[in-house]
Order: sequence, then C-alpha cells, then structure tokens
Amino acid sequence: MKFTRTLLVGAAVALLAACGNGAQDDAQQAQQAASNAQQSATQARQAANQSQNPAARQAADTAQQAANTAQSAAERASHAAMAASTANASSAAMASSSGDNMMDQAQDMADKAKDKAQDAADKAQDAAQKAKDAADNGH
Repeated sequence: MKFTRTLLVGAAVALLAACGNGAQDDAQQAQQAASNAQQSATQARQAANQSQNPAARQAADTAQQAANTAQSAAERASHAAMAASTANASSAAMASSSGDNMMDQAQDMADKAKDKAQDAADKAQDAAQKAKDAADNGH
C-alpha cells in the first residue's frame, strides 16, 4: 500500500516536474526527503531486529513515524504543486491576479509541505541513528 502510494506520488511529481515551476521542485524535494526517511526507518528496523534491544525498537518506531509524516507531507506538496499548475494555467487563461494569488498560495503550501517532509526525514535519520546506537550498545 505505501509502496503503491509512493509510486503514485512519485509519478505525479515526475509529471509535474515537466512544468518546471517552484511548487513542482518543492514536491520533488519533499518526495526525495520522504524516500530518504523511509530508507532510514528501514535501516533502523533492521538494526532493532538484529539487536532485540527495546530502545532500538522504540527508535525504529519513531523513525517509521517520521517517515510516515514525511510521506504525508510529500503527498501534500504534490497536491499543492498540482494546484499551482492549475492556477498557473488559469492565470494565463484569465490574465488575472486571482489566478496569481491561487498560484502563490499553492506554491506556499508546497514549500511548507517540503519543509515538513525534510524535517520529518531528519527526525527519521536521527531516530535511525539512535536505533543503530542502541543496537550496538545492546550487544
């Protein structure tokens, strides 16, 4: 389920990247952060499983929660990028400032979602390191 969702978000991000505006760039960065967070969570889980250390398991759980948060933020960034793309097309068609405002708001949402995904990825990496440290100390 998560893998399929990740693939769908990745495909949407790749499609939007062709449009080349800042919201799509933010969505791509958010997706990369989510991918990094998931890799960290997987490493943390492997270390926890090897050590059978409760502290390592707890850190691995924290890493997975952070990875889930990063994935959710990446999805929001992708949706915001789609909204920005739509607003950009609407703005061009209407030649109005309301389309520009919509695009600016979507860009801001994508930027915030990217930041949240990157923060969550950092937390996942920290938790993964704690899991590895706990696993090493548990032997």
